[in-house]
Amino acid sequence: MTPSVKTLEDPVVRDFIDRARVAHLATASAKGAPHNIPLCFGFDGVRFYFAIDQKPKRLSGLMIKRMRNIAENPKVALVIDHYDEDWHELAYVLIFGRAAIVAGAEYPTCLESLRKKYSQYQTMDLQAETNPIVRIEPERVHVWGSRFAAAGSS
Repeated sequence: MTPSVKTLEDPVVRDFIDRARVAHLATASAKGAPHNIPLCFGFDGVRFYFAIDQKPKRLSGLMIKRMRNIAENPKVALVIDHYDEDWHELAYVLIFGRAAIVAGAEYPTCLESLRKKYSQYQTMDLQAETNPIVRIEPERVHVWGSRFAAAGSS
């Protein structure tokens, strides 16, 4: 684990991530065309996860833009942020990593974790074949905000 990824072990950073309900995923196609989307996410203390759920979308499963981009270019960025009118309270955690589709026994474990965090997932019939889950392996982490002073924010 690189020194910046160790930041995810800091209790203040972990609490910030655990309390967050939404993250923003940035992907890029093989040609470098950017794409950014808000999403629900899970964090197991090491890796981040998100599911292609059953909320309405133009396409589904592996056909949606973020999944096509990940297939072409697995490098992603995930930002978890907090906005406040008191700008002393602004903060974010930015994760750079590699994304891959979860397979096998990892799928039900990740799905259960997402269902615990988001009650909406409890009523969705999510299946690996139609609702892939993506794992993000952090390679580098940057935190910013005064709440992270001890974690090495800049």
